[in-house]
Amino acid sequence: MISELSLDVLLPQYSARLSKIFTYYLNNIPSLELKQAMEHTLSNPGKYIRPLLIYATGHIFDASLDDLDLPASAVELVHTYSLIHDDLPCMDNADLRRGKPTCHRTYGEAIAVLTGDALHTLAMQILASHEASLPIDRRLQMIAALTNACGPFGMAAGQALDMTTLGNHHLSSDLLNTVYHLKTGSLISACIELGRLSSNDDDLFNQQALKRFGGCIGLAFQIQDDILDQEGTAQILGKNQGLDMQNKKITYPVLYGMQNAKDKVQSLYQEALDAINYLGSKAQLLRVLTKELLDRKK
Repeated sequence: MISELSLDVLLPQYSARLSKIFTYYLNNIPSLELKQAMEHTLSNPGKYIRPLLIYATGHIFDASLDDLDLPASAVELVHTYSLIHDDLPCMDNADLRRGKPTCHRTYGEAIAVLTGDALHTLAMQILASHEASLPIDRRLQMIAALTNACGPFGMAAGQALDMTTLGNHHLSSDLLNTVYHLKTGSLISACIELGRLSSNDDDLFNQQALKRFGGCIGLAFQIQDDILDQEGTAQILGKNQGLDMQNKKITYPVLYGMQNAKDKVQSLYQEALDAINYLGSKAQLLRVLTKELLDRKK
């Protein structure tokens, strides 16, 4: 159980739990170069936003930390794999990620691709078989939720649309919202559902309310990323700044203007809070995390 609702206190605790699981699997990888590349990406952690969303949601429904560790580690592996592939020359062609050289700059493109593949499949292995009290039906629901969020009906489709449509200066707002939901929002929404699935909760109202919450913060998160891409610096962001403009992508600030983009983030934040207001104090950690996530500077 979580006794202290302070992210400063909880983040090191969660990070240590994830590192323990990652180390357990990385120690047995037969290819040294693949092992080193996986360690390179996983030992250079970001903000752990997605695992934190899982832990914070699970806290609402009294899920155990041991059970929450499975989806939290799986989502971080999926997210990290997506960043490795996103940075490749055939996509965003980025040199920096989390303040360090990207995986392909350090280990070459072939190993980077294989590292992403390995992280993705390891995520599913952990959900399916890592020791925990989660029953089989919950594990299957988690695998279904995560694969739906990151495959051809989620993140992969969003990334494909990002590459093929966001350079179109006649892009409609509806299509932009669809791209944002698929490439970013779907995985964030899945984190909220995975946190709930780590518990015994089966209440349909909770599921629908959390889906509304996840949809709002997923869209807000991507718009905030657009804002930071224009206003941030590489030193603070830990990655190349201005890649969207360099790649001539149409983003929310480009389509609507910077102030409208900032206003949209705030309105989505309020809508998200309204969706979980009925949960009372049990959702306070989720509220705190959401605010930090949308106020972030990197």
